[in-house]
Amino acid sequence: MSLAPAVIRNAEEEIPILDLASYLAGRPGALEQLAAELRHAFEHIGFYFISGHGVPAALCDRVFAEAARFHALPLAEKLKVKRNEHNVGYLPMKGASTRHSRINPDNKPNLNEAFFVKRDLPHDHPDVIANKRFRCANLWPEGLPGFREAVVAYCDALEALALKLIPIYARALDLPANHFAQAFSVPQYTLRMSHYPPVAVVEENEFGIAPHTDTSFMTLLAQNKIPGLSLRTSRGTWIDAPALDGHFLVNGGDMLRRWTNERFLATPHRVINRSGRERYAIPFFFDCHVDWPIECLSTCISAERPPKFEPFTYASYMAWYQDQNYARDSADGVRIQAY
Repeated sequence: MSLAPAVIRNAEEEIPILDLASYLAGRPGALEQLAAELRHAFEHIGFYFISGHGVPAALCDRVFAEAARFHALPLAEKLKVKRNEHNVGYLPMKGASTRHSRINPDNKPNLNEAFFVKRDLPHDHPDVIANKRFRCANLWPEGLPGFREAVVAYCDALEALALKLIPIYARALDLPANHFAQAFSVPQYTLRMSHYPPVAVVEENEFGIAPHTDTSFMTLLAQNKIPGLSLRTSRGTWIDAPALDGHFLVNGGDMLRRWTNERFLATPHRVINRSGRERYAIPFFFDCHVDWPIECLSTCISAERPPKFEPFTYASYMAWYQDQNYARDSADGVRIQAY
């Protein structure tokens, strides 16, 4: 297989495609080739597609179906696993507003509902017993046989894929391939199973999810057949992200942007479902250990580019983020994160 770059060369308007097949097969030179392509993607666009990733299409299809099955439950059933302070569980329709973004102020509540899952920790895990922030046991709905098993299998597969991508990031940042190994020895992740109902008329400042950047180091998005996702180019224009069958769309968020001292982009994006059909999405947000100290990388600092951010951790950043982005549930006044 040729190692010729798969990057589409219009850096302002096109999303690159990175083929992982040769790299995952251990072909010499593949890691360095992909590192160059990833560097190009994050310095110009902030998104890229991956092919040849090895995640079975049937597993992705199964989780899309499970998302639809969960969201078809009566509201009363979904509220039994309502989202908690660890960002696990069910977020009701219009239950969150995107408030941290300066791209589009005065956003109305987002026109989506979601179910959040993190690593499936047992109830006797020390972090669960200690009620450590963002390290709780998951909340699982009743009456959906096979749901938990499918979701956990998908999270396991996406975690394994993300860990294989981490050395590419290290080399793209001119670091040894194993530079991030310790930081990601026990990675943090969140699966968001979202439902965007069709919207005939969209009011001003109303979105499926308003323009925002992710919080994550890496977001992996399995492609579905219902359009709606758009991203904002460096020129300030919005372009629709194509849905490439069998690919994952990958982007970086604020964790990556801060870790790289803004060398790598966290590109704003939004969702508006004008398809006339129910739209489901299953983004997987991947991060380092919850307590790992994140400080600007040495290869991203110079006399002309001093550090812009103080050291932080996933836990401290997400606690701050939740305070910035919440709506007040009209039923009980509980603060709900806009994720």
